[in-house]
Amino acid sequence: MADVERFRDSTQILLPAGALDGIRDELERRFTVMVRAEGGQVRIIGSPVEIKAAGDFLAMNGITFA
Repeated sequence: MADVERFRDSTQILLPAGALDGIRDELERRFTVMVRAEGGQVRIIGSPVEIKAAGDFLAMNGITFA
């Protein structure tokens, strides 16, 4: 059976609230992802391919995550 945590990590990115200020619209326009605000966090959800590309986009815009 696949490792659930690994799969989850490849399909979502968690960021602090406000991390996408100024780039959220472009992120949603360029990538097939869903962005949800959850309390003090923002969750970006998508396919592993889209999440990797979105992660690269975030890194190019100075947003780091684990």
